[in-house]
Amino acid sequence: MPGKPHPPISEQEHRMSRLIHTREDVLPVLGEVFREHGFEGASLSVITARTGLGKGSLYHFFPGGKEEMGQAVLAHIDGWFETEVYAPLRDGADPQAAIGHMLEAVDAYFRSGNRVCLVGALALNNSRDRFAAALSGYFARWRDALADALRRSGRPEAEALAEEAVVAIQGGLVIARALDDPGAFGRTLARLRTRLLA
Repeated sequence: MPGKPHPPISEQEHRMSRLIHTREDVLPVLGEVFREHGFEGASLSVITARTGLGKGSLYHFFPGGKEEMGQAVLAHIDGWFETEVYAPLRDGADPQAAIGHMLEAVDAYFRSGNRVCLVGALALNNSRDRFAAALSGYFARWRDALADALRRSGRPEAEALAEEAVVAIQGGLVIARALDDPGAFGRTLARLRTRLLA
């Protein structure tokens, strides 16, 4: 006896299902779902619709369910920041160039203020305790790597300035979103560039 026919899928879902072959492939899509809906608001039906994967495929990639998805997305973000921001700040031969690169990388990553910081958003909601180590590690490592670069640049107030910069970046993202003015983020980065590279 033939089963029920499957409902047609959209062209976008068809493209997504062809593109997602590994766990790594699905992480950027999950990150955007969590950014748009929050961790708590990202239902399995929203996740399956956006990824083009069925529940079975999602649980194959993430046997621990949505919590494992959240942990994996945070690890993916952490890996990007380690490569593009933290390591150049810590290890770059020219700390001033590394700081300039950080500002450019952050602008690109957050799409000039059009993209919410998922780590910051999770730090402010009910998911905070669930992901506490990843959240605090992200901000502490960023602050510490920037402080190291500032110290190597001869800035005696390196720790305070690094903390101020990370706070300004996060605040710039919030203000850009709240005012629906992505330019606020760009202006924040421009002021930071002047302050950090003085």
